[in-house]
Amino acid sequence: MDRTLHPDLQRYVDERVVPAIATIPSDRKESLDLLVEFVKERRAADATADLTFICTHNSRRSHLSQLWAATAAWHFAQDHVRTYSGGTEATAFNPRAVAAVERAGFHVVKPEGKNPMYDVSFSTDRKAETCWSKKYDDPANPQKDFCAVMTCSEADKNCPIVFGALDRISLPYNDPKEADGTPEEAARYDERCLQIAAELWYVMQRAAE
Repeated sequence: MDRTLHPDLQRYVDERVVPAIATIPSDRKESLDLLVEFVKERRAADATADLTFICTHNSRRSHLSQLWAATAAWHFAQDHVRTYSGGTEATAFNPRAVAAVERAGFHVVKPEGKNPMYDVSFSTDRKAETCWSKKYDDPANPQKDFCAVMTCSEADKNCPIVFGALDRISLPYNDPKEADGTPEEAARYDERCLQIAAELWYVMQRAAE
């Protein structure tokens, strides 16, 4: 099966994401390689690799991680990977983060409401990911045998134990929220989107080797 991304997204991957992989620091790769091993070990066990990305509000970093992990896993034929996100509390998928994934080339269906359920698509050959804000233990997320990936230091500190998790990996990202309402807002969100994309592309590429 030829796994074709949406054209603008494929261009973003080729021109931005792949070159950015070379800039990932070696100490960061040590954390990413823990995720690589989880994905590989679950495949060897003929089991799904359920990845739940967790940040405090499930509004920015965890959604970006869920989407890029799903995209990269599909691209590299890691079909046993399932991606989810959640928070220590629920808010909404922040519109600034939604705009960042649109700029990268994802197709987004944006409904109305306080905590809307967005359909985010990376290919016409794959069902869209549904993204909305929820707690990490929401019934829509796996309840056991998953890897809890902590994408913010606050959630990492506040959740020393994630019940049901088979593994727990600390992978914090700086919060683009710091730039909200400033001239740097879009650039900061794009920077974080690219960093997460490159790191999770690295993970799924390594897992496929």
